[in-house]
Amino acid sequence: MTDSTADPRDSYPPTAEFAAAANADTALYDRAAADREEFWAEQAGRLHWHQPWTRVLDWDDAPVARWFTGGKLNVAYNCVDRHVLDGHGDQVAIRWEGEPGDSRDLTYAQLLAEVSQAANYFTELGLVPGDRVAIYMPMVPEAIVAMLACARLGLTHSVVFAGFSPTALRQRVDDAQARLVVTTDGQWRRGKPAPLKEAVDEALAGDEPSSVEHVLVVRRTGIEVPWTAGRDLWWDETVAHASAEHEAQPFDAEHPLFILYTSGTTGKPKGILHTSGGYLTQASYTHHYVFDHQPERDVYWCTADIGWVTGHSYIVYGPLSNRVTEVVYEGTPNFPDEHRHWQIVEKYGVTIYYTAPTLVRTFMKWGREIPDAHDLSSLRVLGSVGEPINPEAWRWYREVIGANRTPIVDTWWQTETGAIMISPLPGVTAAKPGAAMTPLPGISAKVVDEEGKDLAAVVPADTDSGVVGYLVLDQPWPSMLRGIWGDPDRYRSTYWERFADQGWYFAGDGARLDADSDLWVLGRVDDVMNVSGHRISTAEVESALVGHSGVAEAAVVGAADATTGQGIVAFVILTGGTANTGKALVDELKAEVAREISPIARPREIHVVPELPKTRSGKIMRRLLRDVAEGRELGDTSTLVDPTVFEAIRAEKN
Repeated sequence: MTDSTADPRDSYPPTAEFAAAANADTALYDRAAADREEFWAEQAGRLHWHQPWTRVLDWDDAPVARWFTGGKLNVAYNCVDRHVLDGHGDQVAIRWEGEPGDSRDLTYAQLLAEVSQAANYFTELGLVPGDRVAIYMPMVPEAIVAMLACARLGLTHSVVFAGFSPTALRQRVDDAQARLVVTTDGQWRRGKPAPLKEAVDEALAGDEPSSVEHVLVVRRTGIEVPWTAGRDLWWDETVAHASAEHEAQPFDAEHPLFILYTSGTTGKPKGILHTSGGYLTQASYTHHYVFDHQPERDVYWCTADIGWVTGHSYIVYGPLSNRVTEVVYEGTPNFPDEHRHWQIVEKYGVTIYYTAPTLVRTFMKWGREIPDAHDLSSLRVLGSVGEPINPEAWRWYREVIGANRTPIVDTWWQTETGAIMISPLPGVTAAKPGAAMTPLPGISAKVVDEEGKDLAAVVPADTDSGVVGYLVLDQPWPSMLRGIWGDPDRYRSTYWERFADQGWYFAGDGARLDADSDLWVLGRVDDVMNVSGHRISTAEVESALVGHSGVAEAAVVGAADATTGQGIVAFVILTGGTANTGKALVDELKAEVAREISPIARPREIHVVPELPKTRSGKIMRRLLRDVAEGRELGDTSTLVDPTVFEAIRAEKN
């Protein structure tokens, strides 16, 4: 959470290196303000269109938008082919670093060849535009190749984080009705191979038949894997032997590009749908301007995973559309030791580094002597993503990693927005530690109260605290989600119902406007937790806990955590006859959640309690449980059936 007590006057002016470009970039704001649609048409013009659009924005069926209607393009062509055709085939696109220390460079020409081979083999399998493909892979080059091959063929990909359980994978496969799963034999985790194909087999097993026709497996670790003849295929025996020649065909700007599942408050993940033209326009535009990306000088590294939207927008589509040379890293930040990230920065001369606040706080915990032991002088832009960064981490990041000379772009956006929405621009806007600052050119956002009143008009000029309200987007944007896969009613109720009268998008974030009208994102106001930048719903974790035979009821909250942003804290009631075995039971329940959802969702704390705080209507008051978890005085308890339940809860917790 952003520290609301931070002094908003503690600001950093634009860095001198970027001053020369400041006037040109400032004009972006002017052009966007003068004519939003013309501005977005200008940004779309940075791409190659096989057929021009006839209308920039169709908002007639709001809240479903159609951008660049009539236009046709191929997303993969824009990320690979056009760079090769422009004479940049020898430029390195991907500098891949494996966890065990192996590495591999892929030029744009080599990337084009591998994407073409994959596209040809996917076609041989009978896949046609509109089919869905699930990608369940660690950070290996073939994962990016598979995504681009899908985009090339008009196949809609659904990337599932390789840390998710078989149950979570099956749920996403079934919802999308995927015909193909692409995976690896295993993945490296802290020096040891861990099975992954085995998880796919478990996911697809069971009495109910799956939509999956084939499982395509990349050899990564060399471990033995179970095999289903006729269904399972080795990548090196199929894709690697396909033709490296393939002509990309154009698709409509609104053709579905990918589905990415994110947590929902109902416990069922939401399949966020993004389409081609508008999404690529904004991903490309934001990568170029927010990071001041210059292909001839920069080596870019986004530390995310392709299983999350950051990996989609700022490892694959945004960077590659801008002809980036980027680092892709397979491993964890501390294997074989805590020097790993900075060794990679040194090795490749990384100039732009984009990471999560939770990792910055981890670096802080390890101590500055680790980065100080390395030459980080190549860095010129630092970025923050995934959650609001606290001012202390912001300052440490700039002082220790950026040597007080690099700007920090603290970016706010979501799976649903598709691309960065609020961020400083290097050399154009000042920065404040922990503040997202201002919407990007072409983006319109407001902070409003319960009734939808714009709070910008009531910010006191004589206070540092400003005003707090709901963060809404009051105008459509090109990379906005086009719906929830297979559930248009849920799309409308989840994102547009809260401010339906005004027609505004609201996904659950609160924000503060300070005395300068700069914007500070405060985090979630709903029941979705943000753990190390990953959104996990309380309902999903509660469902996993109640699935244990000894748990009758569970309530889960996200509590502030110095490292991960939020930690998962659970309160459970045991079934009659179940003995409270203390730590053994708690460990068993934590393991159950990790198994059912992901190790990321493993609760920080689990407390066995005799009762949960409920209103007379039966609603669990998670707000009050959050007060307990964070050690605060309780808020209003007047609506509870039995306010004394907290005596027992506090006794157990303490």
